[in-house]
Formats: sequence, structure tokens, C-alpha cells
Amino acid sequence: MQANNPSFYYAIDNGSIFWADSAFAINYTHFGDTVTLHVSHRLPSFVSVTGLNHHGQPIIFGCGFLHSHSSVSYVWFLQNWLHAMSGKYPLSITTQPHHHIQIAVSQVLPQTRHRFCTWDIIRDTRDKLRQSSPTFDKEFLECVYETDTVDEFESCWQALVDGNSSLFADNEWLQSIYNARHHWVPVYLKDTFFGELDTTSRPPEEDDGSIFFLDGYVNETTSIQSLVKHYESAVASWHEMELKADFETATTMPLLKTPSPMEKQAANLYTGRAFLKFQEELVETLANPATKLEDNGTVVTYRVAKFGGDGQKAHIVKFNPFEMKAICSCHMFEFSGIICRHALSVFRAQNVLTLPSQYILKRWTKDAKRGDVIAMEEEYLPNNSQDPLTVRYNNLRHEAMKFVEQGAKSIPIYNEALDALQVAAKKVAASKKQSSHGCVISNGETDLLDKGHQSRGEKEKKIRELTSELDDTNQRCEGYRANLLAVLRDMEEQKLKLSVKVQNARLSLKE
Repeated sequence: MQANNPSFYYAIDNGSIFWADSAFAINYTHFGDTVTLHVSHRLPSFVSVTGLNHHGQPIIFGCGFLHSHSSVSYVWFLQNWLHAMSGKYPLSITTQPHHHIQIAVSQVLPQTRHRFCTWDIIRDTRDKLRQSSPTFDKEFLECVYETDTVDEFESCWQALVDGNSSLFADNEWLQSIYNARHHWVPVYLKDTFFGELDTTSRPPEEDDGSIFFLDGYVNETTSIQSLVKHYESAVASWHEMELKADFETATTMPLLKTPSPMEKQAANLYTGRAFLKFQEELVETLANPATKLEDNGTVVTYRVAKFGGDGQKAHIVKFNPFEMKAICSCHMFEFSGIICRHALSVFRAQNVLTLPSQYILKRWTKDAKRGDVIAMEEEYLPNNSQDPLTVRYNNLRHEAMKFVEQGAKSIPIYNEALDALQVAAKKVAASKKQSSHGCVISNGETDLLDKGHQSRGEKEKKIRELTSELDDTNQRCEGYRANLLAVLRDMEEQKLKLSVKVQNARLSLKE
């Protein structure tokens, strides 16, 4: 292998071998935020480190054979792998719940969040508790997957213990997995990135808990010599899957389901798989309205829950309109890199029309392997820096939304607010028209072309300066106009909703 690839890295020690080629290292620079260390059940001596590319497909970062499964062997393997990856730590790593692996990860990757594969824990629990009650498995899965807070999980686990006291009595396995809950129960891990786009999936009835790099190429009877021959075929197959997904993403425009400019923006930026997840969350905002709970002037707190769903869980979103930052209690963005329906619902309530740049994770974009995602966003997003134009943009939108909320409270207030906005829109249009006739408003003063005695060079310089200011003013006016129109549209929606409520109230009185 090294003869064909000079940058191929390998290490051998006491019957163990590790290798990684340059393609592994290059992929790791793009997608090395979360990795999985997998020990094959089919070939127990084969170990691999894999990750997820921008399509959510598996990619390999390194592999090898270990002569034993001691902590020393795993430390050696991880040290060589980290060296091949230029010493860059991943944010998170998922492994099987193996004591010696846990020791090795803590020694070699102390800065990395370590998670045990939840599917492995569940499979082993099923194997060890085959004589449990018929309802135990269902209750166990609900406890693991359907609790949203640590307190909920602890309460649910205690109820599980109380309802199955004979099963839990002196059961070392159940006690051990409870003691290790911070390493495998989702609610303890959701503040860390693991790159899972399907955040609600449950383990299938038959699964070994993770993707095996050589699936379809080997089985329990495959010799090491045969495995090495299949290695390059497996790498080529995975690469081909990625190229196919790249081609489909580049040549196919996804079907949009809403008129939202945010959806169009996401369709242009995200890969197909990532966009479908975003689209799912965006569509769900229609059924998950945001209700304001508090506004302290800096942070606005919302409660988001499914419309008309009695007993549905609510999530709390804290929104900072000046930083365009929304933090949801579900932590989906932190866990998967795709913003959740709850935060998007708040954006909708705040009339945020495009997705802020900090919520577009480059690793899920079409150009994840090249360029800078900020450059791609310029067509769709306001600049995220704190320049005067951005500050004015954010402040104007924030103040306008306060105006909308007050104006929607009753029909008379709504009519007054609408009239005021229309007057404001006319003033902005008049200002724009005035600036186009040679008058540029700058810092509250009016600068006119000096008709006095000036040299030709001075006049040309002044014209360039005024032209630049004119372009800047036109841009601001366009931004104000777009925001005012958006506010007007939002108020029309509020008017329609209020009209429906009034009509319903009248019908109720008649009944």
C-alpha cells in the first residue's frame, strides 16, 4: 500500500498493526468533529475509526488489527491514530461499552466527550434480561429515549425500579449501566455534537450497534489475507457512494414545501440529506407555535409546544435578538448540527427571514470540503460582524417586532399601527427618491454638491464619495423597505387570525 501511496502511514507492534492513508487524514480535517471506534463482532481483531461525511454517510479515518483487547493495545492504537490525524482531537467519540476501551480513551483523548453506543447497551440488556416482564423492554426504551431532562430520566428510572423490584434486586448489570448513564443515556449527552441527523431513532431488533467498515466484504470465516485484498474495494465503494451523493446534490434541486426564504436559502446551502432534516424541522414550526413568556430587554424567552396537543411536552427557547442567537432546551442543534423546530418557530415569531450564519454548520453544506461557508451565505444573509449597518439592521428589526406585537392586540390598535407603518414606508420611499436626485443623508446632515470653485480632481473625488454614500443609502433603504413589507405581511396575518377569533366569538355568543 505504501508503494502506491507515499503518504500512507502505518505502525506495527507485537503482532498489532495500524494504518491510515492520506485520504483518511484529509477527510478528517473536514469531518473529524465526531468519530466512532468500532471493534468488529465478525472479526474480533479488526478495529476501525470511522466518521460521517456531509451526506451523513460513513467514512473511514483509520483501521488495523490488535493482537489483544487490553487497555494497552487500545492505547497504542489510539495514539497512532491520533498521530496520523496530526494530533487533532475530535469533539466526541462513540465506542462499545468496553472497560479497556474506556481506559484508553480517557488516557489518549482526555479532551474528547466519550459516549458508549446506546444500541449496544440496549442489546446487551435484552440478552441479559430475557426473563423480564413483557412490559419491561417498552418501559426501558421509553425511559432512555423519551425523557428530555435529567430530572425526567431520574424519575422515570426510579419508576422502572419500583415497578420491577424483583428484577433490579442485586442485578449487577442494571446497576452498572445506571452508574454509567452519563456515557450512554441521550439526555446526558445532548449538549455535545455527535452528528446524528436522525435524533429520534431507536435500535432495530437485530443490529450490532454500529456500521462495520467491511460489511459485505467479509464474514466470520474470512482470513486476514483475504481481508487485506478486500480493503481497497471497501474504501473505493464508500468513496463511490460519496461521489454519487455529491452528484445528486449538485444536479437536483429539492422540492420546497413552504414560501419561506429560509427554506430556499437552506436548499442552496445544505446537502440533500441535511436539507431534508432541516425542511422537516421547518415544516413542523407550523404546528409548534411559540408563546412569549418573558422579555428582559436583552433575551426573550418563549415556550414552544405542539398546537392542540394535550399532554405534549413543551420546550423553552431563549432568544437574543441582537446576537441572533436562540438556545433551545432540546439542544438539537448542539447534538446534530441542524437547528430545531422550536428555535425556528421563535425565528418565525421574531420575523427572522433567513437562517443566521452561526446556525449553518459548514460540515453539512455542499461545499464542506472547500471554500468558506461565509462566502456562500453572502447572497442570503446579513453580515454577522458588528459594523454599523448590521447594528442598525438588528435594532430596526427588533423595534419593529415590538411594534407588531402591540399592534396585533386589538383591531383599533392594529388599524393605527398599519396606518403608521404605511406613513413610514412613504417616508422611506421619499428619502430614497430624494437621495437619487443628488442629496445624500449622512449622520443626520445633508451634503450637497459644492458648486463653488473647485478643481476638476476635487470635484471628481467629491462625486466618488457621494456616489459611494448614495449606494450605501440605497442599500439601507432597500433593507428598511424589505423589513417594513415583512412587518406589514405579518400584521395582515395577525389581522386574519384576529378576524377568525372575533367571528368564532360571535358564533359562540349566538349559540
